[in-house]
Amino acid sequence: MSYSIDRRDFLRAAGVCGAAAVSGLAPSWAFAETVKLSTPKAEKLGWHLTCSLYTFRSISCYEALKEVAALGMRGIEPAFFLGLDKARPELKTSETLSPEVRREFRKKLDDLGIRMVNYYAQVAGNPDENRKIFEYAKEMNVETIVAEPPAEALDGIEKLCDEFKINLGIHNHPKAPNYQNWDPANVVKMLQGHGKRIGACCDTGHWVRSGLDPVECLKKMEGRITTMHLKDVIESGNPGARDVPLGQGKANFAAVLQELRRQKYTGAMSIEYEHESPQLVEDVAKCLAFVESTVAGW
Repeated sequence: MSYSIDRRDFLRAAGVCGAAAVSGLAPSWAFAETVKLSTPKAEKLGWHLTCSLYTFRSISCYEALKEVAALGMRGIEPAFFLGLDKARPELKTSETLSPEVRREFRKKLDDLGIRMVNYYAQVAGNPDENRKIFEYAKEMNVETIVAEPPAEALDGIEKLCDEFKINLGIHNHPKAPNYQNWDPANVVKMLQGHGKRIGACCDTGHWVRSGLDPVECLKKMEGRITTMHLKDVIESGNPGARDVPLGQGKANFAAVLQELRRQKYTGAMSIEYEHESPQLVEDVAKCLAFVESTVAGW
């Protein structure tokens, strides 16, 4: 992946570099001032714009952290299958890391002023494996684990959520045979009888790929959203539709943000941009700029 642009110059041109001073944040969201925040107006609403590292899956996590910092984001969401370090390709950003490498990883984050806010994990039906995931997430200061566990595993997972004080966000992928999470009604049904730490990680782009209206989906999820994947795609009803910058696709993203505002949602909102190209950094910057400019107009 090669980038033919000075990222800081682009961000200035896009109008997304802003003052880093933010007031009223909870203590868990206190960051070092290393990263110049690009979305201060969104931050004042309690919207913490973070980066799903799947966006930069062609490079290692340690390399991607530099891109995230240059883009003005102070949070990341790694996934269990992503590489940590180009020099050690066997290492993944997961609970398989040794205590020594975990400390190294945490120090790199702390030095940059970036937090591992979410963690996309393989939480399923194995209690011992689930506990290892939660222990790792706690050590890395994670707020929400994003996963797609079976409904029958949620009772045990909820006990871990309460014990470790970590949320679970049930993620949705596009509509497919023998797959339930694409439909928000099915996720809401899964959540019945569970406390507020068990909620949804709403992926707006995958809803569009499934032929759904993200605003109506968000209304169905009201009160049960633990985190967001912000994504816009070029075509509705096509599971393979490519990503486009927020506001340029079929998600009606201005209305999506208005609905989140109406619901008084606060928390992490991960930019997950799946279309890889030489313009990847510019496209992610445009996503940030869209959110910030929309908020500025309210």
